[in-house]
Amino acid sequence: MKQLSIAAIKQQLLEQEMSQEFLEQLKRDERKGVQALLRTYERKQQKLALQKNAFQQMSQFERKANAMGKQFVAGIDEAGRGPLAGPVVAAAVILPSDFMLLGLNDSKQLSERMRNAFFTVIKEQAISYGISIIGNDIIDKVNIFEATKLAMKDACEQLKPSPQHVLIDAVKLNDLGCTSEILTKGDQRSISIAAASVLAKVTRDQLMAEIHAEYPAYDFQSNMGYGTKHHLDMLKEHGPSPYHRRSFSPVKESI
Repeated sequence: MKQLSIAAIKQQLLEQEMSQEFLEQLKRDERKGVQALLRTYERKQQKLALQKNAFQQMSQFERKANAMGKQFVAGIDEAGRGPLAGPVVAAAVILPSDFMLLGLNDSKQLSERMRNAFFTVIKEQAISYGISIIGNDIIDKVNIFEATKLAMKDACEQLKPSPQHVLIDAVKLNDLGCTSEILTKGDQRSISIAAASVLAKVTRDQLMAEIHAEYPAYDFQSNMGYGTKHHLDMLKEHGPSPYHRRSFSPVKESI
């Protein structure tokens, strides 16, 4: 073939699916720039293959349910059980059977940029999703575990169509009206639960940014309500805000 410029080769590697014949020709090209591009391309292909394999592994529970005739499989997860302030947020989501979002994982393992990008994709492509927010006042009345279950069940009940099978991250829910599975570390094992974790985490982070604007002293935008040193120092200095969970020990002690 006519020898392409390094710039043209770079463009082709970025934009097209490369044939094995073309890659073999590049391997015989002695230019250092071409070999550097080829190494970068091969590393990207290896990463892509790993991501595809991981996604397939995380789809096993959904595929198993589909094989049993369960067309609508929902994943449920929460964000915000541990913080000293703010709501607990739960999300439920039903993904289409052909859904593909490489890199999807437990929201805590994703960068903020990736979470926000995935948040948009999941909302756009989901068959249905529900998000439930339970404030600190309810958390103080019923305790954080019961509030988490309330949020999870409410998020699930928002789904239309109703799920035929539900995958839940580590919490048992009763009276769902369908079969369910509880998965330990489910946000790392199921794409549906991982998608729900992204919806819950991003929604809660947005809420904490709004609360931060109202009460900036506690630095909620950075700590998301968790008990960092600065946050605890501000609690001692200013006492709790209206968004603090008064049933949690560090907050209770600051009153």
